[in-house]
Amino acid sequence: MNEVENAIGILKDNGYKYTDKRERILSYFNQENRYITAKEVQQTLKVKYPNISYDTIYRNLYTFVELDIVEETELNGEKLFRLNCSHSGHHHHFICTVCGKTKRIEMCPMNFFEDQLNGCQINSHRFEIFGQCEQCLQAS
Repeated sequence: MNEVENAIGILKDNGYKYTDKRERILSYFNQENRYITAKEVQQTLKVKYPNISYDTIYRNLYTFVELDIVEETELNGEKLFRLNCSHSGHHHHFICTVCGKTKRIEMCPMNFFEDQLNGCQINSHRFEIFGQCEQCLQAS
């Protein structure tokens, strides 16, 4: 089963109906495999759905985040989204601030922090590094 079919299954399992627009949003994320703004999603979908609103995009993105289909981050005050890759094991990301591409970081710094937070319970964490990828550095 591919990522889009898996995501549609999660939506159905949680009482959400299938729509072409939802599938197109998920397919776009699957195709791009990077962090994307809601505005980019809207511009891409406007080709097929000229009247699609920014609110529709945002509502769907937050439904996807809620269901752990899509993960979000923030850069310069703007939310960015990408398909969740938690199925591929625990890891973190380097995120290009220019193009949104990500690189997987296998190492997890939590051991260092757990030692400093003796007596505390950590329920979750996220570790992201922001910078410019090789292609964007060469282009500048």
